[in-house]
Amino acid sequence: MAGKAKVVLTDYAWESVQMERDILGNLADLVPMQTKKPEEFLGEAADCDALLNTYAGPITAADMAKMTKCKIIARYGIGVDTIDLAAATEAGIIVTNNPTYCIEEVAEHTIALLLAAARKIAFYDRAVRSGVWAVPPGKPMFRLAGRTLGLVGFGNISRRVAVTAGALGMNVLFCDPFVKDGQFPVPGKKAELPQLLAESDFVSLHAPLMPATRGTLNDAAFATMKPTAIVVNCGRGPLIDTDALVRALDAGKIAGCALDTTDPEPLPNPHPLRGRENVIITPHAAWYSEQGMIGLQSGAPNEVRRVLSGEMPVNVVNPAVKGKSRAGL
Repeated sequence: MAGKAKVVLTDYAWESVQMERDILGNLADLVPMQTKKPEEFLGEAADCDALLNTYAGPITAADMAKMTKCKIIARYGIGVDTIDLAAATEAGIIVTNNPTYCIEEVAEHTIALLLAAARKIAFYDRAVRSGVWAVPPGKPMFRLAGRTLGLVGFGNISRRVAVTAGALGMNVLFCDPFVKDGQFPVPGKKAELPQLLAESDFVSLHAPLMPATRGTLNDAAFATMKPTAIVVNCGRGPLIDTDALVRALDAGKIAGCALDTTDPEPLPNPHPLRGRENVIITPHAAWYSEQGMIGLQSGAPNEVRRVLSGEMPVNVVNPAVKGKSRAGL
């Protein structure tokens, strides 16, 4: 319809886009697509006023140059590692994310994986299903109280994990260059990464994915960890060097891992991480709950609505764009 903005949705993982239509109302026409790469959506997005984005990408400077009217790229999730933020800023495109929709869910899933790995829940469940009713095959196991959890990254999710771990009687270390010791009223003592890896019985990854954090857990890192340590990842898959993880498990340098995210994702079948008794894998499900789904689906279109209404969005991840954006904000 004449006078309406055009909003392209690159891809989505839910059944209906009625919520998006309701939020955008009479401000925009929504064009929902199911694409994986920019070349698949750029034909439609070339004249868009806004881009809603879930997984399709990466979105580069060259891609943005083809979207000459686009005022905002709004990600449904938290991470923005698939978007060239510097290029977006240079082009005057506001980029937003959705940082709070699944804090509780991911923290709960992290603790669930930690508990399942520590108590060997998946191992015993498979054994019982196969007809084995016995405790000894799962030995050794250790109580959580008094053991150390190392948190790599100390943002909203990680701090919520720290609170729960503290309630379980665990000692908490964290490594985060942007957080000072004692900055937040939650359990946790700051440590440099080498100390954290050497002292932790569990290492849980919560850092954003960027060049400096890609492959945080590599061969050198695994070599410094306890042979009884367990790795938990509900962050980004590439925070772990997958090949190095396989080598560490093969050599007994760590005791096991519990992963909600992997690199690549999904893992091919067969894959060396599949089928191991000391590995738990869930299908990038940590974000999900019925409440989280509502928060996920509503966050990005509400940011687009704000921009189309002449307002600055709430969760801008390239703040340098302010004052020089195509939206005049």
